[in-house]
Amino acid sequence: MSSTISSATAPATTTTAPASTSGAEATNALITSTGIGSGLDISAIVSSLTSAFGAGQQDQLTNQETALDSQVSAFGTFTSALDTLQGTLAALENPTQLAGFDAAIGDKTTASATASVGAVAGQYSLSVQNLATAATLTSAPVASATSTVGTGTLTIAVGGSTASISIDSTDNTLAGIAAAINAAPDNPGVSASIITASDGSRLVLSGTATGADNSITVTQSGGDGGLSSLVYDPADNVTNLTQTQAAEDANFTVNGYAATSSSNLVTGAISGVSLNMLQASSTADPSTTLTISPDTTAASTAIGTFVSALNGVLNSIQTLTGYNASTQTAGALQGNATLEAFQNQLQNILDTVNSANSGGVNSLADLGITADANSGAMDSNTTTLSNALSSSLASVGTLLGGTNGIATRINALVTQYTQAGGLLATINQGLQTGLTNVANQQTQLNAELATYSATLTTQYNAMDAAVAALKETQTYLTAEFDPSSATSSSPATSALSSGTTNT
Repeated sequence: MSSTISSATAPATTTTAPASTSGAEATNALITSTGIGSGLDISAIVSSLTSAFGAGQQDQLTNQETALDSQVSAFGTFTSALDTLQGTLAALENPTQLAGFDAAIGDKTTASATASVGAVAGQYSLSVQNLATAATLTSAPVASATSTVGTGTLTIAVGGSTASISIDSTDNTLAGIAAAINAAPDNPGVSASIITASDGSRLVLSGTATGADNSITVTQSGGDGGLSSLVYDPADNVTNLTQTQAAEDANFTVNGYAATSSSNLVTGAISGVSLNMLQASSTADPSTTLTISPDTTAASTAIGTFVSALNGVLNSIQTLTGYNASTQTAGALQGNATLEAFQNQLQNILDTVNSANSGGVNSLADLGITADANSGAMDSNTTTLSNALSSSLASVGTLLGGTNGIATRINALVTQYTQAGGLLATINQGLQTGLTNVANQQTQLNAELATYSATLTTQYNAMDAAVAALKETQTYLTAEFDPSSATSSSPATSALSSGTTNT
C-alpha cells in the first residue's frame, strides 16, 4: 500500500541528527585536532603570541644572565692570574733563600757537597780519614742453609734498641733463623743473610745504621742451647760470631780541624753546607779543596718567573677593563673600580725606591725590570739583572724580600683580594646571588607563559569548535533547501525528497 506525505512535514523526519546533538557533543564529534574546524594552525599561533607576550622580559633576563656570567668568568681569570703571581713570591720573600750558593769539591771521588740556606762564600780544605761504617757479624760455617742450629730465644741489640726473637722447631735452621730475624716486628736495625761458600753456609748479620754507637750484640737463652753458636757479647767475652766489620764513626778534618760523624752525610760541619763522604782521602794527596761560591742561577730563574707572572696579571687587567678598537668590543669589566684600585696599589709597590739599600740595587729598574711605555708590560734586561746579581746578590734579596721587600708587599696585597672572605670572594658571592635571582625570575616567567599559552589554546579551541559547528549547520541547511547541491544521498533520503513511501 502506498500513501502520500505532504512536503511540509518532510523536515520533521530528516532533522533527527542535528536536533538530538547538543553544542558540547557537536564540538566533541566534530573537533578531533585543533584547527580542524577553522583551518588555522592554532599551535603555531599560540606559540607566536606567547613568545611575543614574554619577549621583553625574556630578553631582559637573558641579557642579565649573560652579563653576570661574563663577569664571573672575568673575575675568575683575574683571580687565576693573581694565584699564579702569588706562587712566584715565596722564592723572593726570603733574602737568604734567594742568595743561593754553589758547592764544588776538587776531588769528586772523596766527597760531594751541596750548599743551601745559611751558606757563605769561602774556600775550605777537606780530608777524610775513614768513612762511617755499620757493624757486620758472621757465624761459623755449617753444612748448609737447611742445617739445624738450635732453639731458644735470640736477643739482638743495636745501640739502644733490643729485640727478642723466639726460635722453635719450625725455624731452627740457619735459613729459618735468618728469616725470623728479618721478619721481627721490633727488629732493632739488623738484616740477616746467608753466604754459602765451599766450606759451608754462614749467617751474616749486618747493621743498617752506621756509627760507633750502633754496634751489634747477640745473646741467647732457653731452648736446646744450640743458639749459643750465634752469641756475640764482647762485654762477657763471648764472641762465637766473628765481627768482620766494626761500627765506626767517620773521621775527617776541615781546614785541619778534626771532626767525627756517625753518618757519612754530614750537615753541621760547615754552615749551610751538606757533605757526603764517599771514600777516604788518598795518602798521596790527603786533602782536597771545597769551594763555596755565589750561585745566581736560582735567583735569576725566580725573578724571571716573577716578571712573567706579573705580566700575566697586568695583561689580564688590561684585557678585562680595556676597549679593543679593532674588534670594537669592551672588556667584561671595563671601568671596574676593583681592578683599577688593585692596579694602582700594585703600581705603587713596583715603583718602590729603597735608597737606603746597600749595594746600589734600590729599585726594580736596577734589576733591569722596567715598564714598557706602549704596552704597560714589564720588560726584563737579562744583562742588567745578571750584573746586579753578580755584584750584590744580598742587596737584591733585601730589595725583593724581608719585611718591606717588594715581593713581601705584593704578597700582602694579593692576599687581601684572594683570601677566603676577601674582596674577590665577596664580589663572586654577589654575582652568584644575582644569577640565582635571574634563575628564579626565569622560573616565574616560564610559569606565567605556560598559563598564558594554556589560556590562548583554550580560547582558540573554543573558536575552532564554534566554527566547525557553524560549518556543519551550513552544510545541513544547504542540503535541505538546495537538495541538488548535496554530493550524495541515501535511497531513503531520495524517497523522502520525492514525497512518496512504500509500506
